[in-house]
Amino acid sequence: MDDTRTLLDVKEYPDTEVQKDRVLTLEEWQEKWVSRKIGFHQEQGHRLLKKHLDTFLKGENGLRVFFPLCGKAVEMKWFADLGHSVVGVEISELGIQEFFTEQNLSYSEEPIMEIPGAKVFKSSKGNISLYCCNLFDLPRANIGKFDRIWDRGALVAINPGDRERYADIMLSLTQKGFRYLLAVLSYDPTKHAGPPFYVPDAEIKKLLGSVCNIHCLEKVDVFEERHKSWGIDYIVEKLYLCTEK
Repeated sequence: MDDTRTLLDVKEYPDTEVQKDRVLTLEEWQEKWVSRKIGFHQEQGHRLLKKHLDTFLKGENGLRVFFPLCGKAVEMKWFADLGHSVVGVEISELGIQEFFTEQNLSYSEEPIMEIPGAKVFKSSKGNISLYCCNLFDLPRANIGKFDRIWDRGALVAINPGDRERYADIMLSLTQKGFRYLLAVLSYDPTKHAGPPFYVPDAEIKKLLGSVCNIHCLEKVDVFEERHKSWGIDYIVEKLYLCTEK
């Protein structure tokens, strides 16, 4: 398919009724880790994040960076190595353990008193804390506010019916001068049920526009052979920078 058409003329589906009732349970997400259905994991990190890292960090030091639905994202180690403090949340204990193992980081684990059954895994240096729990329970743990949020694979994974709740939590975690970097996907939602789910521009404005200025940094064609099995013939990733109004 012609790249120009792919990136500039992709049809927006303002009405996402087709996916609105789609629900994945936490157990189903945990099973994806067990059965290794983790095509969302990027071993080399996210190339658009690398490209726009300076715009995201803005040359600031000692930032608190939040990773919603973090999995074993290698970028968590990048930020920690740059001197920032990283906090993530992930339902899969397996994903969290793999992160520490693969990054050769020693860690400890302890229960989260405010959330029965939940745990927090902390790197020995104390600069990475990963909470193993339902994201919607996380506010009970009082994890403080953040300077940066890197949302790659989170908003597109949340059940469509939970997006407003999700956005409310994300915005509640921001502090003055925050930068929220958001990656979403555009494709024909009538051909693939998700996840990852289709999130149109209008929905991002509805969810975040009252609090954030929203700027699209880049659109890239990310179609791969594996996407053919989804029944789609194009998929475009869009990177947005959301800043305080």
